[in-house]
Amino acid sequence: MSFAESAMGLGLKALNKFAGSKTVDRLGLRHLAEQSLYHSTRAGFAAVSTVGRSVSAAQKLLRPERLKQAGEAGLFDLTPSDEQQMLRDAARDFALSELREAAAAADQACAAPAELLKNSAALGLAVMGIPEALGGAGSERSTVSNVLIAEALAEGDLSLAVACLAPSAVSTALVLWGNEAQQAKYLPMFTGDHVSAAALAVQEPQPLFDPFVLSTTATRSDGGGYTLRGTKSLVPMGQQAELFVIAAKLDGLPRLFVVDAKTRGLRVKAEPAMGLRAAATTQLVLDRVKLDDSHLLGSTENYAECIALSRLAWCALATGCGQAMLEHVIPYANERKAFGEPISHRQAVAFMIADMAVELEGLRLTTWRAAAKAERGESFVREAAIARELASSKAMKIGNDGLQVLGGHGFTKEYPVERWYRDLRAAGFIEGVVLV
Repeated sequence: MSFAESAMGLGLKALNKFAGSKTVDRLGLRHLAEQSLYHSTRAGFAAVSTVGRSVSAAQKLLRPERLKQAGEAGLFDLTPSDEQQMLRDAARDFALSELREAAAAADQACAAPAELLKNSAALGLAVMGIPEALGGAGSERSTVSNVLIAEALAEGDLSLAVACLAPSAVSTALVLWGNEAQQAKYLPMFTGDHVSAAALAVQEPQPLFDPFVLSTTATRSDGGGYTLRGTKSLVPMGQQAELFVIAAKLDGLPRLFVVDAKTRGLRVKAEPAMGLRAAATTQLVLDRVKLDDSHLLGSTENYAECIALSRLAWCALATGCGQAMLEHVIPYANERKAFGEPISHRQAVAFMIADMAVELEGLRLTTWRAAAKAERGESFVREAAIARELASSKAMKIGNDGLQVLGGHGFTKEYPVERWYRDLRAAGFIEGVVLV
């Protein structure tokens, strides 16, 4: 954790403590406290971002820059540190104040508001994962912190969280697996005042899609380089994206390629879906897209790590959205009356909500455990697979049960649960898009 992040943490921790005290209500300062916390959250993230941007990105690197691995924490403990809790609280404040307010309109429009994406970029989500030597604000890589931030943003709205996190998936891939030339060329797109739209494209339009059995192919050209052919689906913000990281099969093995959006043969088509509508999902059609050797990103082993980190990100997003669902249905069940008493007095309803809480906590802890192992440099593929299996089944069940508690109201757009239900379905099958 850098000095800027630690200083930000102390300030926000004090403000959070003040905003949560009973004295605030007694003195009639609740609104003032909430406003102070909100603006401090945005200013704090901006400060972290500014510290990193004070160092301009190198244009000629002798070797690729990587964030150092988080140090050993001693005893294995899933409790977030003070700094991680600060980042989580700050991201949650932004999510509840901005993402949730804009969610319904963004879902209807099938697009995230430009101003919201600008505010998200100002938070510095992308630059926190880029080394300071490259113009970012990162001093060490923390998978757990990234999971906590993704979870907190999805509590505001999962679809808008995907739109906000899509560019950082590309910058993270470049930091983790890019060579010095790729980092010098592309990472400045994410460290200036304008953060470029970008997306990680893995998913393909086929039933029972397996990210390790790709239909998109990359063949070696006679004069050197590669030719890509295929179709990618559910790619967020594809119409606005300036850069893509695309998965394709090369010599029978899955690999990643960095592709400029203006490359000849790459075509973007709108693909509105049942969920993730605010992320403005699109198809990428690759019609003999020709790339030189410099566009190949990382190795086959790096691709496997990419998929595991992406699945952890989806688990975190599902956890955040599930938390929003749980916190919505509890007061509803306590206030909604049927046959002269709150419906929460009925065992069927009470047990359903209790199951939602248990399953949500299980998903959260399993995801944190996998992220903690990844952060310590240990093998986490097994733990990520377990977390993904839980997200595939339990997140969908949480969404369905939340809808059931509201009954007929859950089917209408008067309440946000139908939108959360649609978004949660994506966690069970989608690959790529986000990284932690």
